[in-house]
Amino acid sequence: MLTLRLVLHVLLSFLSVSALPRVLSSPRPLVIWHGLGDSHSSPGMLEFASLIKEVHPGIYVHLVYLEEDIDKDRRAGFYGNVDQQVDFVAAQLASIPELQGGFDGIGFSQGGQFLRAFVERYNFPAVNNLITFGSQHMGISDIPGCRPYDFLCQVARRTAKQAVYGTWAQSNLVQAQYFRDPSNYEKYLSSNHFLTSINNEISGSRNETYNRNLSSLNSLVLVLFTEDKTVVPKESSWFGAEAIQDLSNTHGLTNMEQIPLTAEAKLSSIVPMRQQPIYTENWIGLKELDERRGILFETCKGEHMQLGGCWKDLVAKFVGGRD
Repeated sequence: MLTLRLVLHVLLSFLSVSALPRVLSSPRPLVIWHGLGDSHSSPGMLEFASLIKEVHPGIYVHLVYLEEDIDKDRRAGFYGNVDQQVDFVAAQLASIPELQGGFDGIGFSQGGQFLRAFVERYNFPAVNNLITFGSQHMGISDIPGCRPYDFLCQVARRTAKQAVYGTWAQSNLVQAQYFRDPSNYEKYLSSNHFLTSINNEISGSRNETYNRNLSSLNSLVLVLFTEDKTVVPKESSWFGAEAIQDLSNTHGLTNMEQIPLTAEAKLSSIVPMRQQPIYTENWIGLKELDERRGILFETCKGEHMQLGGCWKDLVAKFVGGRD
């Protein structure tokens, strides 16, 4: 009997020191920021969260909200000040006990660059892996179209196109705040406050914290939809952008003229990430992250936000890890 007790004591001691924490540890929590026209508790978002819980049983999933009322939350995707929205979400995430040890992030469409803005400006709690689906990291050069009978979208789109760089639009229309016109780049630099900030595009006012925080990610997974006609250009999801048409005075960006473009880039007029100054001069940490193989370029076959099954392997690999 004494021998049996001794064996049990040794076994329990071993479990308590080594094996038990691994058995009881939960998957790393997940935060999801929905896209334009959606809300935090829409049927689609709730279903997606449920599917993730099937992949990672026991995972804690938080769906970002700007308004608790789902109709108001959807409206906030069209109307609002993005800088203030990111501030609001940062306070929201900092107040959730389950997230305090860090989390993985998924951003759908514009939710991707907004979640990236959180990483760059706050990163508390810290983000481990960030996956963005069809996000507009280098902005858009056209305002996306609307679904039939989506009058909220139609009004926002019409207003944005009429005065996209006006003071009111840049403070109140969400899509205008990441509109980047390659034929009117100087106006973009002088008028835009959100995208120029998170991309550190203004020479002399670049924030080194953005660089440190983004490069601290374990992985940045950039997902492009192959037939995307909503995001123009679709390569913005991979930090690609249309070539700037007027380089005469670009706040220190004239070195873009010396960057050799690939044949494909010349044909499409799209400058890929690794040939953008944001990368070559490491304005936000992309080059550092890429050089340690922390950036992954992935595709989903189909149109914008047609996830199909392409999300599953990415969620299995980059979400829910155990520290």
